[in-house]
Amino acid sequence: MIKLTRLNGEFFMLNALMVEQIQSHPDTTITLVNGKKIVVKDAESEVVRMATAYFQRIGLNGCYKKTGDDGE
Repeated sequence: MIKLTRLNGEFFMLNALMVEQIQSHPDTTITLVNGKKIVVKDAESEVVRMATAYFQRIGLNGCYKKTGDDGE
């Protein structure tokens, strides 16, 4: 969960796993996987930073195995 600020100044927690996309036009608009849109005061770069930090805390920080021609 990441802590964000609504345009009226209220804080709320958002499950970062539900974020589909983030846009700035000019306010930061977060689109969730269910289609709901949330407008926040936080800058797009800050939302991305918080989401990335959250993913790292829960162990989703880019664990993958490269596949392809590796000479095997």
